[in-house]
Amino acid sequence: MRGRKRIKRHIDADHSEICFKPCGLRRVELESVELLEDEMEALRLSDFEGLYQQECADKMGISRSTFSRILEKAHTKISDALLHSKAIKIKIQEKKI
Repeated sequence: MRGRKRIKRHIDADHSEICFKPCGLRRVELESVELLEDEMEALRLSDFEGLYQQECADKMGISRSTFSRILEKAHTKISDALLHSKAIKIKIQEKKI
């Protein structure tokens, strides 16, 4: 195991059935970008809900600096997919029981 133990994040929305692809291209022919569930939640809170980063971090139960890193990764992945005609998939993190 590398690094610190991952903090459990509070995800308020179900992102399990979300996938996007460019028009006119078959999905099997496309490269894809995989957004983690917490990256999707960060996009939802910050870009869609319009909350400040500290408010978003509080809602997710993480620090503001961690939220900022998650959001930056999400923006980079989305930009890559849009600029290079890649599909976007949401990866749901496994819940350990």
